[in-house]
Amino acid sequence: MKAVHLEGGRVSVRSVARPKRPEGFALIRMLAAGICNTDLELQRGYYGFSGTPGHEFVGEVVESDSGALLGKRVVGEINVACAKCEWCARDLGRHCPHRTVLGIVRRPGAFRELLTLPERNLRVVPASLRTEEAVFTEPLAAACEILDQVRIPRHKEVAVLGDGKLGLLVAQVLHAHGARVIQYGRHREKLRISEAAGIETRIASKLPRKHFEYVVDATGSRDGLAQAVSMTRPRGTVVLKSTVHGLVPLDTAPVIVDEITLVGSRCGRFEPALKLLRAGSVRVDRMITDEFPLSQAERAFERAAENGVLKVLLRP
Repeated sequence: MKAVHLEGGRVSVRSVARPKRPEGFALIRMLAAGICNTDLELQRGYYGFSGTPGHEFVGEVVESDSGALLGKRVVGEINVACAKCEWCARDLGRHCPHRTVLGIVRRPGAFRELLTLPERNLRVVPASLRTEEAVFTEPLAAACEILDQVRIPRHKEVAVLGDGKLGLLVAQVLHAHGARVIQYGRHREKLRISEAAGIETRIASKLPRKHFEYVVDATGSRDGLAQAVSMTRPRGTVVLKSTVHGLVPLDTAPVIVDEITLVGSRCGRFEPALKLLRAGSVRVDRMITDEFPLSQAERAFERAAENGVLKVLLRP
């Protein structure tokens, strides 16, 4: 079967053996998969990665111990935990020290024709959702995670910094929650997606200082954290959603003096994401820029890295 391979910054497509299905796992035929900023950072050297990337996907179960899953379209939570340690016992398998992570840490990803994941990681895609919409479940779950971590009162003003894929999802999630979202970005065309959802947007030419109690950094840039801190009121909260290869410069004095809380935020539960998609509370259709067959993965990665591009999908 075909699989994408990343190594030394280069993208190639290889012929590899069909994966073996362990007990308790499902064999899944990939239907569509999305290239995200983390995949681009892996290409640049994040985590020292080499192998098959990809963690945003929709697939069809072709083999499973559970007959209820056979033939179903599924999405999959990307952290494969040991289910035995203290963290797993506390339902924090995302932080299991023995975990592998689909397409990121010691587990081949979804940019291949067939993949395996534990059945416990899978969630069935509602029939009303198109495959293209369901591809956004994993990043949308990451956006929803903010509300599991931080108590943001409804009608409270929140700044979202960044107008990339994750920034647009975060803004819509917080807006659906009832917060008054102001999104700052550099691309008017991208910001129009948020405007269509009723979100206030501004071009980030001059950012306000010490104005917001809550700020989300979804810039994906090395400067985003410092910008977010400068926008936050004393005793306010900054949520960090950007994964960036390399060190991030930050003057910690304002964080200490203004007693700002920094919250790292990563993966989230899939159930709230699927609920929002099913209800139409978050719209993702305008976020798909292009599609490529798996055999053209190199070109797809080039396209995904182009300025102004949002989501690029791979198909088998």
